[in-house]
Amino acid sequence: MTSNWIVVAGDARVANLIETAKTLDGGVGAVVVGPKEVAQQVADGGVDQTLWLGDPGEAPLEAYAQAIAKVIVEQSPHLVLGAARDAERAVLGAVAAGLPAPLFAMPKEITSVDGKLEIRNPAFGGIAEDVIQVDGPAVAMLDGGPAPEATGSGTVDEQAASDVLAVKVTQTIRPERAQVDLGRAERIVSVGRGLRSQGDLKLVQQLADALDAEVACSRPLAEGLGWLNADRYIGVTGQHVSPKLYVAIGISGQLQHVVGARTAGTVVVINNDENAPYFSEADYGIVGDLYNVIPALVSALG
Repeated sequence: MTSNWIVVAGDARVANLIETAKTLDGGVGAVVVGPKEVAQQVADGGVDQTLWLGDPGEAPLEAYAQAIAKVIVEQSPHLVLGAARDAERAVLGAVAAGLPAPLFAMPKEITSVDGKLEIRNPAFGGIAEDVIQVDGPAVAMLDGGPAPEATGSGTVDEQAASDVLAVKVTQTIRPERAQVDLGRAERIVSVGRGLRSQGDLKLVQQLADALDAEVACSRPLAEGLGWLNADRYIGVTGQHVSPKLYVAIGISGQLQHVVGARTAGTVVVINNDENAPYFSEADYGIVGDLYNVIPALVSALG
């Protein structure tokens, strides 16, 4: 019987979940709600079993939380994983209650030790770490990562969903400012309090354009000053991202921010303070005034 299960709510970006589940014994299964193309993409991405509960149509994905939980509970799972997205949060809560099992938000690592799950969980905003062993099922929310690459032609098993809430979406109100999905970005240029004024964001945007990157920020710029929208804030209570390249400009490197991008591939730090903590986390560091360094980089990038 498959021991490790992934919940997928309308979005096939679950490659990190599949990779994590594959490190544990017992095979990998997925329970999917959403378009059948999403279920097929997940099935082709290397899971051993894919159960598709259908396309919700006008119903919100969260309406299927109890239905997904019921199917997962029937599998007697050892571990259940879901992405850190709104719909999956609702589903994972229902799964954890149904099993019942502890729910871990954004653990650093999940391994198996003597048949038990060992979960390394950040504590106190990332400045400490709990090592927890769970003798029984556990539920965890992780960064889903990109969509999985096809490793073959998987089979999608259709299964009737029960306990679906009889609700539907009657209106969708778009935010005044366009939202950005930093989870999809391969390159991110992030800026902090080293920036003197909101108008200077255009300088940061020039570097982002030269790198074909998205612009992000530390918490003060979003929640304190309001220079950027909250969906661009990276940190322990903001976005958690895993780009191939992360450029941190004028960000000191407090752990509350660093944990949001700790899984980035290459980290470049630009700061005029040579003692900034972020340099200890960086692959490459530039000590200098961002108002001199950024134009030089943009020029060099052509």
